[in-house]
Amino acid sequence: MSGTSLDGVDAVLADFSSKPPVVLASAHRPFPAALRAELLALQSPGPDEIARAAVAGNTLSITYAAAVEEVLQTSSTEKKLIRAVGCHGQTVRHRPGSGFTCQIGNPALLAELSGIRIVSDFRSRDIAAGGQGAPLAPAFHAEVFSDRTEKRAILNIGGIANLTGLGTDGSVMGFDCGPGNALMDLWSALHQGTPFDDSGNWASGGRVIPTLLANLQREPYFTQPPPKSTGRDLFNETWLRARLDSACDAQSVQSTLLELTARSVCDALQHFLPNTQRVIACGGGTKNRRLMARTRELVAPAPLESSDHYGIDPQLVEALAFAWLARQSILGLPGNVPAVTGAAGARILGAVYPP
Repeated sequence: MSGTSLDGVDAVLADFSSKPPVVLASAHRPFPAALRAELLALQSPGPDEIARAAVAGNTLSITYAAAVEEVLQTSSTEKKLIRAVGCHGQTVRHRPGSGFTCQIGNPALLAELSGIRIVSDFRSRDIAAGGQGAPLAPAFHAEVFSDRTEKRAILNIGGIANLTGLGTDGSVMGFDCGPGNALMDLWSALHQGTPFDDSGNWASGGRVIPTLLANLQREPYFTQPPPKSTGRDLFNETWLRARLDSACDAQSVQSTLLELTARSVCDALQHFLPNTQRVIACGGGTKNRRLMARTRELVAPAPLESSDHYGIDPQLVEALAFAWLARQSILGLPGNVPAVTGAAGARILGAVYPP
């Protein structure tokens, strides 16, 4: 998995013969600075996009293949024992309202490099069926985190934050709820020269600017009812600067962006997933101690805890989800939840590239 945070590739070797699945090995491959910069640039229209996206997709596939090789070597696993590799690709456009989403990467090249069957292009079939194509992780969340005695929400904070609601009756709901780390990472890069605000330490030293927070919260997406999904197409530098006062202190802007992420999660729970009894957090945002502390305050009295408590490293949940989605595809089973994405029905997701 490589997500909207653009921090690199997470890979897992997963054994699904037990429940919950067992992670046998994992790897993280950071993006080289030049690749990360190009992937970020491709989020917006620019010159020669088709050729640049194709070249970046090839570079991505080389990185994916290295991650696959690392988990195989770490676990001393022969590649012939692997049924498939699920590869999400890197989202550079997500516009379901216009009927498309675009994840770059070259799965044919990855199949050649790895010598393993590849399943990719998970989102387009759901969009073709009238859905948002996202989020797709809720089906996996339901598989591993559901509890018949407790109404739960799974909070994933990557570049974008999303929520999955798991009812005691087996019902599943899910949607992207806000900017997650994307705006905080952007602001930290611009003013601190770092790709993220480590543990939220910089944000902790500022103050929330009420007028700015109110401006940010006026974004119609926050109150739009599900099904809905979003990405850097909306929450980007242009969006932020249009709402900023030039006199705002940079550190206090960071504090306000952290508050926006925490409040957008809390507001979404209250409006769309009321009476949630427990929140289970995963994704890179769990490393931001200040963000987790503030979110915990806002969602109380429901406890907020890490997916670690359920045997899955919060950094690996999404990679494990796409391994599971690849397995669904190989078994000929649906991977989407129509109640989540808005698709016309359950669909088998993914395109398969033989080794």
